[in-house]
Amino acid sequence: MKNLKYLLIALCLIAGFVSSQTLQAKSTEQAQNNSQIVILDMQNMTCAMCSITIRKALQGVDGVQNAKVDFDSKTANVTFDPNKTNIENLIKTTTNVGYSATVHPEK
Repeated sequence: MKNLKYLLIALCLIAGFVSSQTLQAKSTEQAQNNSQIVILDMQNMTCAMCSITIRKALQGVDGVQNAKVDFDSKTANVTFDPNKTNIENLIKTTTNVGYSATVHPEK
């Protein structure tokens, strides 16, 4: 009887763990489904510190999931939730910190 009680407790813990992992996977999947990526051409970048300033500004925008700024190519690769922000807002943000931007043309 005591072993059955421990078995039931263990099964409940395992079931709870599995269901929480399933919910977490679904929320990650939903976040990925709501993502849009834009590449911005950045102006006025003169040093590596500029890329840090731009990245931090973009990461402060609600809805931005990832921002990578490359000094060598003078671009910012931004992944964002289009339900929370838009490209115009991203450009406005970089302009406000001194770096105007345009959408990188697709090849």
